[in-house]
Amino acid sequence: MALEGLQAVQIRIAAIQARVGVGQTPARTASAAEAVLFDDVFSAAMAESPTAAASGQLRPARLASPGRYGRVAPPAELAGYGNGKIPPGALSPIGVGEHRLHAPAAAAFRRMKADAAAAGITIGVTDSYRTYESQVDLAHRKGLHKHGGLAATPGTSNHGWGLALDLDLDASAQQWMRDNGWRYGFVEDVPREPWHWTYRPAQ
Repeated sequence: MALEGLQAVQIRIAAIQARVGVGQTPARTASAAEAVLFDDVFSAAMAESPTAAASGQLRPARLASPGRYGRVAPPAELAGYGNGKIPPGALSPIGVGEHRLHAPAAAAFRRMKADAAAAGITIGVTDSYRTYESQVDLAHRKGLHKHGGLAATPGTSNHGWGLALDLDLDASAQQWMRDNGWRYGFVEDVPREPWHWTYRPAQ
């Protein structure tokens, strides 16, 4: 391997180790789950440029598979209403039909959709904010996710906080979202639901 290539790999490995805390607690043995995460981070780093790896700017969408994200915290300004109880005036339009989201998510989606369109990609929307009543209806019709269905327990859905979208994507749009959605704060975070994207901006 050329020296330049070796240095690039060393930079990437150092960035990965810093990100997952390798070397900070030498007496502790990494768990199997941590080993899997390291593998994912390493794969992500190898797909990035040395500059991105060295700066820690690795793609979040590649660092966490659906299901590895924790529960999303409700927006502070909306939490008082309750999940699925947010009045329309407290949400913002996303520029597609009557769909609405929490204001920062709506603004991010509008930017993302415009940039996708400029790249020849069409992002459709089938669902956005979901009321508590519509969550109950969906659970009755499609079953709860924890039982193999497609619905969150009513009152816990990220749709109910105005943070999630169900998108209508062809193969090209799905790939574009996986490559670029994280740049706008949107991640594919529900197993078995490639259409479901939640606004989870990097902290």
